[in-house]
Amino acid sequence: MQTNMGTIDRVLRIVVGLGLIAFAFLGPADIGWKWVGYIGFVPLATALIGWCPAYTLLGISTCPAKSAS
Repeated sequence: MQTNMGTIDRVLRIVVGLGLIAFAFLGPADIGWKWVGYIGFVPLATALIGWCPAYTLLGISTCPAKSAS
């Protein structure tokens, strides 16, 4: 499994993931949409490992090319 995410992509996923998780745990209890916050674990996990399965399927990579030395 090769890294296919760049730094900016990973940082944005961490911020969005943590925001969604915070909504799930700290959001208003009387709404039925709290489950959406648990989706935040997906971008958080992909950011931590640096690999996105959807990027692999679509042939996308935001990781900068590594120079040969």
